[in-house]
Amino acid sequence: MSQRPDSDQEMPLISHLTELRTRLLRIIGSVLLLFAGLFYFSQDIYALVAAPLRAYLPEGATMIATGVASPFLTPFKLTLMVALFMAIPIILHQIWGFIAPGLYKHEKRIAVPLLISSILLFYAGMAFAYFVVFPIMFGFFASVTPEGVAMMTDIGQYLDFVLTLFFAFGVAFEIPIATFLLIWVGVVDVATLRKSRPYVIVGCFVVGMVLTPPDVFSQTLLALPMWLLFEAGLLCGSMVKRRAEQDATAAADNAETPNDQPPAAQP
Repeated sequence: MSQRPDSDQEMPLISHLTELRTRLLRIIGSVLLLFAGLFYFSQDIYALVAAPLRAYLPEGATMIATGVASPFLTPFKLTLMVALFMAIPIILHQIWGFIAPGLYKHEKRIAVPLLISSILLFYAGMAFAYFVVFPIMFGFFASVTPEGVAMMTDIGQYLDFVLTLFFAFGVAFEIPIATFLLIWVGVVDVATLRKSRPYVIVGCFVVGMVLTPPDVFSQTLLALPMWLLFEAGLLCGSMVKRRAEQDATAAADNAETPNDQPPAAQP
């Protein structure tokens, strides 16, 4: 028997895999291009990231490198991560291009703003960590350094620490997107989330306690934005859900309205 039907059935899968490979290569290529452009400035990039800590080092103290290759590998790693963070719009665009053909028109209308908002919120979380949280955190650490102990942080350990916080705050600022998606998909309803508001507030303060120094001001500085972002996601989700219910009600009313009108009376 001919094998043509089998090949016809395999073509869609092969075409999807080919497109996936192409988009993955574009993502890797974009990251490598950004990395190549930034590598010359790797030392300057590390100095910029280390500035919040260096501002609170005692006079005469410096950061140290305990590993033999750390002076080269640490800025190299940071530059690669910066290139990856900068390529996030390209990465999400390629992911969107791969999944968009399988979405309905109304799903695309909501997915595009969500995609753009998620990128902006992730960058906003990183900026909030760098400009607000880091100065407070490192100032606290410098103030509680025991007498006789020199505060001289290893550059590799510092990089791991700040990258973790960058990622944590970037993800934390995605709370509105997560809240909106939970409501939109129907996993939870708005009323349930409103009833859970006290638990959400407590959870925000717990996360603030874990990620910030043990003082009330720093914890509030992180917990308050997280709570406000949750409320923003709850508001947007309730508005979209209410509009969807109104559209469904209008469609049901139109379906129940008879299309056949009684014939007009003859004179």
